[in-house]
Amino acid sequence: MTRKAYLIGAGIGSLSAAVYLIRDGHWDGSQITILGLETHGANDGNTVAAYENEYGHGKLANNAGYLNRGGRMLNEETYENLWDILATIPSLTSPGKSVTREILDFDHAHPTHDIGRLMDAQGPRTRGDADDYGHMQFDNTDRMLLTKLMTLPESKEARLDNISIEQWFASSPHFFETNFWKMWETTFAFLRNNSAMELRRYMNRMILEFSRINTLEGVTRTPYNQYESIILPMRAWLEDKGVTFVNNRKVTEFVFADDDRLRDEIRVVGLKYEAVDDDNRPGEIEVSDGDLVFCTNGSITDSTSLGDLDTAIVEDTRYAPSAALWKQATEHAYGLGNPDAFFGDRTQSEWTSFSVTTNNHLLVNEIAAITRQLPGNALNTFVDSNATISVVIHHQPHFAAQQPNETVFWGYALYPRRTGDYVTKPFIEMTGREMLTEVLGQLDHVDTRAVKISAKSDEIWDSIVNVVPAHLPYASALFARRAKGDRPDVVPAGSKNLAFISQFVEMPFDMVFTEQYSVRAAQIAVYHFLGIGEDRLTKLHHYERDPKVLAKAAMTMFR
Repeated sequence: MTRKAYLIGAGIGSLSAAVYLIRDGHWDGSQITILGLETHGANDGNTVAAYENEYGHGKLANNAGYLNRGGRMLNEETYENLWDILATIPSLTSPGKSVTREILDFDHAHPTHDIGRLMDAQGPRTRGDADDYGHMQFDNTDRMLLTKLMTLPESKEARLDNISIEQWFASSPHFFETNFWKMWETTFAFLRNNSAMELRRYMNRMILEFSRINTLEGVTRTPYNQYESIILPMRAWLEDKGVTFVNNRKVTEFVFADDDRLRDEIRVVGLKYEAVDDDNRPGEIEVSDGDLVFCTNGSITDSTSLGDLDTAIVEDTRYAPSAALWKQATEHAYGLGNPDAFFGDRTQSEWTSFSVTTNNHLLVNEIAAITRQLPGNALNTFVDSNATISVVIHHQPHFAAQQPNETVFWGYALYPRRTGDYVTKPFIEMTGREMLTEVLGQLDHVDTRAVKISAKSDEIWDSIVNVVPAHLPYASALFARRAKGDRPDVVPAGSKNLAFISQFVEMPFDMVFTEQYSVRAAQIAVYHFLGIGEDRLTKLHHYERDPKVLAKAAMTMFR
């Protein structure tokens, strides 16, 4: 009997599992079915209209322009599994190149060098004094606590169970006033009440970036948005291999075998689902002996709410569908983690983004003049903004379909419940027009030119096609405080055919909020069930053991 694999979720984890099954397991694509609620995963980038037809999003009054719900930063040195998997996938736009080669060639030709990372009333902090964001601004207590966290052995990581970053630095609240923290929290979207355990992992896995966080030189950019540059080529390759994609299918329940009364074994024999594009018509897929099930147990873009230029979002308060499925599994068997630790407290995870589309280059050119850098270098944080607002200006065009006159950029508020400085309502309640008004006020505040951006307000507004708010209640859920056992193993103990492949699984050393994490989980799951030895897993770098890297980090800590 031919084995089959059912992959729940259409993000990069499931796509990678399918590639590994075909490339390394020598499966035929016809044996694989990918069940998804949408086509994008967390790797955003498409027209606004394309999102209206996906689960949870209704029609908008203004569906013009483009949408980035968020952005993912790549890294050449530490995304080993990502580059391995994308080396298999041919580019859709550069004949003869793999996606890996296409991305790295583009990045090397357009290297990131951000000189406006933090901005205040004096403009970019590049003045060479104590406020220069090249200075981390640590005091000795900060250094001691950060070093103690970084050097905690992995074997003793459980000492950080349910400890927040704020609790770890309780004896040094100064830490949260430093340039380092202002850059860190807005680069990675960490909150003070997030997990000290995950901060420890980041500081080790990304130690290479510690000395260049002020310029983001370690950020690897894709030619277009990551949906077009990564997801679409992967989907095209898999479709060509015969993989079946079933979109808008919401798997609601695992059907488990009950032949083991002690529940020492976990075996999925069926998948119940709703056809969300057909009046939620119920159905069930039979999972036969030998078949495999790979589940994306948690998605950071679940329950996203969208607005438009003159429409505020209506918050989607539903529990994340991907986490609800995971929760149903935990009710059947122990040892499958605790989804509520990540999806039960939105104060640890929510932020609100906005995407701006214009019909000329005026606004982006004004931002370039204020930040003193060309598009493609910028993640600019307005340090005086109450809601902690940042804007991201990509190399243009960011979408293949962009017309020569169009520009697109996005930004986000890390604290969307806070009131704006120029629009006196919580950021989450603002329309797209109000969000851009708030951003223009922040830009004017940091504009040090004789003729400020406010002098061109009417011209800028005439260029606006759309501003699309997107509230993501679970955007940073993967950083939530956790304890050992809250994340299940990729292949839980006793599992005969179920694996979890997401940002919410437990793997040693590696860090979440990266494509790397999902791809590696997929590799571990596939190799386990196909009997491929662990020695063949993609090798990870350990820069935290490199004396030169550590010496450079130490120098940065005292800078």
